[in-house]
Order: sequence, then C-alpha cells, then structure tokens
Amino acid sequence: MTSIAGILGRQVVQALRVHDPRPAPPLVSRARWSVEQAQDWGKRTPWLLGANFIPSTAGNQLEMWQADTLHLPTIDRELGWAAEQFGMNSMRIFLHDLLWQADGEAFLDRIEQVLEVANSHGITVMPVLFDGIWNPRPVVGRQRDPRPHLHNSTWLQSPGADVIANPDRWDSLRPYVEAVISRFAHDPRIVAWDLFNEPDSPNPAYRKFEPAHKSALIARLLEQVFDWAAAVDPDQPITVGIFNGTKRGAERSRQAARVIFERSDIYSFHSYEGEKGLADSIRYLSSFGRPLVCTEWLGRPRSPAVLLEVLASHSVGAFNWGLVDGRSQTKFPWTSWYLRRKGEPSPWFHELLHPDGTPYSDQEAQLFRKVASSMSSAPES
Repeated sequence: MTSIAGILGRQVVQALRVHDPRPAPPLVSRARWSVEQAQDWGKRTPWLLGANFIPSTAGNQLEMWQADTLHLPTIDRELGWAAEQFGMNSMRIFLHDLLWQADGEAFLDRIEQVLEVANSHGITVMPVLFDGIWNPRPVVGRQRDPRPHLHNSTWLQSPGADVIANPDRWDSLRPYVEAVISRFAHDPRIVAWDLFNEPDSPNPAYRKFEPAHKSALIARLLEQVFDWAAAVDPDQPITVGIFNGTKRGAERSRQAARVIFERSDIYSFHSYEGEKGLADSIRYLSSFGRPLVCTEWLGRPRSPAVLLEVLASHSVGAFNWGLVDGRSQTKFPWTSWYLRRKGEPSPWFHELLHPDGTPYSDQEAQLFRKVASSMSSAPES
C-alpha cells in the first residue's frame, strides 16, 4: 500500500518540477555584492554554528515577539544553553510583517532587546523577514494553542495569502523591510539578512488556502523585496535560502529560485538529505564562488547530527532547525500532519534540548562542541 507520506512526497516533487522543455537562459548575477565582496565577508566572518531559534514558550513568530508574550528570561536561558552546551555562535530568528504594522518602533525596540541578550552569549543573529510556509492566514493578538503532537501547528506565513494574491498591496510591505534593515544596517550583532524563507513553498498542509499561481506571484514579489533591501545598503549580506535546485540546473529552476540565485550576496540553502545529497548540494553551490550557509538541516533520521562534520569540512555555516522542545512541536515530523500518532516520537525529528535544558542526545551535544572547538581554532584560509 502506498503511504500517505509517500503521496505527500510525490505531490511536493510534482509541484517543484519544471516542465518547460525550452532551453533556459543562463543565470546573470544581479547581486548587490560581487563574488569578491562576498568572499571577503566569508573571510571576515567566523564559521557560523547555530539553530533556527524560537523560544520554547512560543509557537510562532507573533507569539515570540508580541509585547505580552515576549519572554526575555526564557530567551536568555535558552541562548545560554546553545552557547554553553553546543558551542553555538549565531541564530536564525524569524520576524513578521504584522508586528511592524501593529507596533512600529516598539517592535524594533524588542528586536534590540533580543539582540542584546544574544550578544551577551556571543551569539549573532540572522533575521528572517518573510516566510512562505505553513498557515497563510496570520492574525495579530492572542495565538491559539498548538494541536497536540503536530509539527509547527501554529506557525505563520508572512505576508499572508491575502497580501500575496493582491500585487496592489505589496508596496505596504516596503516600510517594514526598510525600517527593520535600516535600524540594524550597521549593527555587528546582525550577521546577515535572510529576506524570505522558502518563499514559493508548495505548502501541502494548507494548499486550499494558498493563492492561485503562488509561485509566479512570489517571483515578482521577491524582485521587489530584494530591491527594497538592497536600496538600504546594509553592511551585512542579503540572501534567500535555496530549497530546490540545490544540486544542479539552477538555470532551469522555477523563476523564484532563479531570482534567489541571481540576487543573493551569499548563498544560503536547506538540506534535509543524507550525506550524499548534502555533499552534492555543497559541491554544486560552491561552483558559483559565493560563501555558503546551510540555514536548515537536521531532520532525524535521514539528516542526522553527524552531518555537521560534512558542513564543517567544507566551511559551510550550519543552522539546524530547532533548539529547545516547546510550543512549536517540531520534534514531531512533517508527516504528523497526515499520520497522527500519540506519544513521544522516536527519534525526535528536530530540536536538541528538553525544556529543562538537558540534551536530547549527549552524543550529539559532544559532537557539536567538538566541531565548534575545532572550527574556532582552525587557521584562517
């Protein structure tokens, strides 16, 4: 019998597949930084080791950042665990456009508070401004409680489907991009800007709520978001994570992926594959000459912690998904949306720590510390 997970996998592959048989035009770099400028950033920047961080007390971006649910003591405690137990020196952290619309400068002040907490632990931050995966109907205010045993059951897209579907509303996003990047454009606590997470994700769990022709719309919006960010001209590189076309055929990728390839200062990418798939992605993406950062990995058992050694051996920055088990519930797999099971998953899909700060795996924690130590003491190339 064909499994639901297998059907889901084929649906995603079909959504990502390019059918146009015509020859694809070559990529033309339109990045703000030249390859040489990007390489210089890579030489000046310590090897990045971190996680995609949301505190255990929050299930989505709004719950993390809204004034009544932002919990700095938890953030302080958990970032301390990241630095002390895993040797982490950076975090990828998700923002949301509705926070700027609702709170304006007060939201930026809260970002300042989190940056200060992170900096106290020797941790830089890669903010993510927009997100194209999970619930496309975000609403500010009190967020619903997570559904038990369900991966990312309250995570939100930014902007919502109603904005994506209406190009006349896209300009309303520009003040958010300009305000956030301008406030921290010269701040050494920001290591890079990730403009849009998985922007044209096929998002099977919420397909019926997605706008028609999402991929084509996103490609157009991405061009504008890159324009807005580049116009601010921050000291830090701007990027969007490549999550398809990571092994070959960038020219034949969907238009949104082509925009990412052509306009990112550094190349960030996602990989939940095993060692061969990860190595193939690194080999192909390295051919473009820009520094590489893997901004999502570690999905047990296929993408295990030992792959950190592969990333480090190629000097590819590494941000695994998840730090502390909590309201995001990403210790449960993606397939929990279709194959509901009660009880503790074995193995955990994401996350490194129990809520009390004890490691999910002592061996994994030792590996992270070992690799972090070896990379911090390695001579500069």
